[in-house]
Amino acid sequence: MARQYFGTDGIRGRINKKPMTAETALRLSIAAARTFAPQGGREVVIGRDTRRSGEMIEAALIAGFTSMGITPVRLGVVPTPAVALMARETGAALGVMVSASHNKFEDNGLKLFSPDGVKFDDTVEEALEASMSAALEGDYAAPAEIALPRELAGAPARYVRRCLDTLTGARDFSKLKVVLDCAHGAGFETAPAALRELGAQLTVIGNAPDGVNINAGVGSTATGALKAAVLETGADIGIALDGDADRLIVIDETGMEADGDQVMGLIAGEMHRTGRLKGGGMVATVMSNMGLSEFLKAESLTLARTKVGDRYVGEHMRAHGFNLGGEQSGHIILSDVSTTGDGLLAGLQVLSVLAARGGKASDMLRVFKPAPQKLVNIRYSGANPLESDRVKAALAEADDMLADRGRMVVRKSGTEPLIRVMAEALDEALMQKALDHAVAAVKAEDGVS
Repeated sequence: MARQYFGTDGIRGRINKKPMTAETALRLSIAAARTFAPQGGREVVIGRDTRRSGEMIEAALIAGFTSMGITPVRLGVVPTPAVALMARETGAALGVMVSASHNKFEDNGLKLFSPDGVKFDDTVEEALEASMSAALEGDYAAPAEIALPRELAGAPARYVRRCLDTLTGARDFSKLKVVLDCAHGAGFETAPAALRELGAQLTVIGNAPDGVNINAGVGSTATGALKAAVLETGADIGIALDGDADRLIVIDETGMEADGDQVMGLIAGEMHRTGRLKGGGMVATVMSNMGLSEFLKAESLTLARTKVGDRYVGEHMRAHGFNLGGEQSGHIILSDVSTTGDGLLAGLQVLSVLAARGGKASDMLRVFKPAPQKLVNIRYSGANPLESDRVKAALAEADDMLADRGRMVVRKSGTEPLIRVMAEALDEALMQKALDHAVAAVKAEDGVS
C-alpha cells in the first residue's frame, strides 16, 4: 500500500500542505496513543526545533494526546537526539520531535521514537498509517481522564551532561580554537554550552533563531559561512550542525570540508585503537564512499551497508552488534551512548581526538583518499521516472559500464520530489560516463533539460 504520510525519516513536507498539516499531527497523536498506550495515563515527550510552525504542530500533538488521556511532556527547543534520550530515561510511551531537519523553515516534520529511543521500523509506521486514516472517528478519554501537558525542566542541560559524560579521551579543549555553526536551529544553546564547559576558544555563528532563518545560508548543508569564519578567525576546526542537530559536517583549518565518511573513519580508527569498536567494523549506507570501505579493509575491519536513512543504519547496528554507524551526510550513531544520529556527540569525539593528538585537523581528517564520486539530484514534476522501462534499461546499461570497477545508486528521495543518482569508481572518467548516461535517461523521461 502506498504511503500517505511517512517517508524515509518520519513525516515531512511543506507546512500547511498535506501531509504536513496540523490535522496530520492531530491524527498521528491520536493514532499513536491508541497504538502505544492503550491503557492511558502514560507520558509522551515532545521536542521541537526553532522554525515558526513548530509551536503550531506541537499544539496539535498536545491536543491529540491529552484527548486520549496521555500526558504530553514538553521539552521545548532541543536537538532530536535529546528527544530520543528523554524517551529512554523518562519511561515515556513515545518520543516525538517536530522538525524538518536540514530543510528550510517553510517545511516541517515529525520524527517518532520508541520507549527505547529508536526510530520505528516500516511495520510500525504502516500500522500508524492505517490507524491515522480513522483516528478522528474512534473513542476518546472520559472527561475526568483528559490529561494536562507539563514541561520537563532542565532537559537541554540533562542532554548536554550525557554527551559530556561520553568522553573517554581528552576533555580539555582550551587549546582548541573552534567555530561552531548551529544553523539557527535546535542546537543553538546546547552545543555552545557543551564546548564552553570543555574550555574551547569558541566562536559561534547561526545561533540567533527567529523562526524563519533556520538552515538559511548556515548549517551542515550550507557551509560557506562556516568556512569563511574558520579562515577569518584562524580557527583549528569548524563544526556545522543541521536544523535539528542530529548531524554534522566538519571544516578543517584550511576551509576544506570533511564529510560524514571521513569523520566516521576517524572515529572508527580511534575506537578500534582503544578497543572500543564492536562488531568488527561499522555500518554505513549505500551512499558512503568506496574509500571508506578500503580504509576499513586495511585495518581488518568490515563495512556493512544499508539503505539510505539513519534508522536503517541503527536497525542493522542493533541486529548485528555494531556500535558505530552513520551516513555520508553526517548522521553518526554511537550506540553505546545514543540511539540515533547526534551531531554534538560526534563532534565531541572529533574534538577530543584533535585535542589529544595535536597537529592539524586537515591531516587528522584525511583518513582515506575518496574514490571519485558524484551525486546529481534531479527534480521531477510528473510520475516517478524510475518506474519507466526506458529508464530501467538505461540504468542497467550504466551499471554494466561500471561492472566491478565501481557502483551506482539511484533512488527516489523520501522527503522531496527528487531522483538522486550517485556514481563512483576508482576511474573518474568511467564514473562520469556512467553517471551522464543515467542522468540523461532520467531527465529525458520527465522532460527536464
